[in-house]
Amino acid sequence: MLFSNISYIDEKQNIVPHAYIGVQGARIDYISQTPPPNPESYGRVIDGKDLLLTPGFYNAHSHAAMALLRGYGENMKLQDWLFQRIFPFEDCLTPEDVYWATLLCSAEMLRFGVVSATDMYMKGDAMARGFIDGGIKANFAVGASCMDPEREYRDMHQYKELLSLKEQYHMYDEGRIRTDLSLHAEYTSTEKVVRGAAEAAGELGLRVHIHASETVQEVAECRERHQGRSPIRYFHDCGFLSSPATLAHCVHISEEDIEILAADKASVATCPKSNLKLATGVCPSPQLLQAGVNVALATDSVSSNNNLNFLEEMRFFALLSKGIQTDPTLISPAQALYAGTRAGALSQGREDCGLIAPGMRADLVLFSTKEPHWQPVHNLLNNLVYSGCGSDVVMTLVDGEIRYEQGEFPHLDIEKVCAEVENSRLRILGELAAKEQ
Repeated sequence: MLFSNISYIDEKQNIVPHAYIGVQGARIDYISQTPPPNPESYGRVIDGKDLLLTPGFYNAHSHAAMALLRGYGENMKLQDWLFQRIFPFEDCLTPEDVYWATLLCSAEMLRFGVVSATDMYMKGDAMARGFIDGGIKANFAVGASCMDPEREYRDMHQYKELLSLKEQYHMYDEGRIRTDLSLHAEYTSTEKVVRGAAEAAGELGLRVHIHASETVQEVAECRERHQGRSPIRYFHDCGFLSSPATLAHCVHISEEDIEILAADKASVATCPKSNLKLATGVCPSPQLLQAGVNVALATDSVSSNNNLNFLEEMRFFALLSKGIQTDPTLISPAQALYAGTRAGALSQGREDCGLIAPGMRADLVLFSTKEPHWQPVHNLLNNLVYSGCGSDVVMTLVDGEIRYEQGEFPHLDIEKVCAEVENSRLRILGELAAKEQ
């Protein structure tokens, strides 16, 4: 298709008006402020009046199938939330539950302009099928946990599952679906497991994904267990950060931690709304950015968020550090947009994604800017980050394919998806009630 006379966001996060942007196949093949010589070759032409074209958003840390738990555990401390609500519910999940919930989450992300997710959960085959049919990109992983001090990582069923998933799905559909290696966290694994996972990731050539330094308690207990080392130092010493790594949260980190993350070229997936809701703190994103760390934006799951409205996440990211550190100059709109686009793509190893430029993948979001909350326009980028709403998304493209447009999902029967998720919810609640009797 051809976007005609449209405003878009360029590689330096600047607004460029009155442009012509052509998409052929999966890639952007034309950008100019003059029309292409053969506009008819593009087929569909979209008039860019009152529209803004942005790169697609990248959700750098999610648990898609936890869509089933939206609103299920509220106003609870993290450990109570996990052990009283989340874990018992998850014990009842079947592969088909995970599949349908992943489809639902994929649709919600596409609705809000998210084209890709870095996802950690369980029942990996169902996850993969859900993302494939969901139409988005995904770096997905089964989060491994093991507290047996004698057990090796390669003896765990998650390692065997990883090998199978890698063989079946890694780089599926020209790299749209990718397999990562994941451990859940420091406090749900042993040093033997972490070191074994680090070796396996290096041998398999996979990226790694883990929760890190989310709570004060987590960091304090890690220091007690590991000779005063923080989770970041511990993961570094175990070799886990030798592979390209995405660490979720990183709320309670030191200057030494930041130096390690920068030296290891790790990515931090910051989850502003989830961390606020669970009262775990605020990631020091400005300090990470100043040190050169790749800071990517993430929602975490809808059970701790409770939606995937990515513009809302971006706005929280832009505002939180200003208020917490009492400095209004921190986190500019351009930095917020970069965290939600290019930084997320880089955290997934997708070098040809996250920017609007010739040759890049056509992962694009079209916003309507004609609504009152966009007016007047002094700076369209400022309005996008501070004034825009997720409901302003009118189209989402993944690899040049329309996956969402004006309330419709061309590749999904969304009513069936919602009905199947509701069936799963009712069955699981019935099973939990039966266990309590």
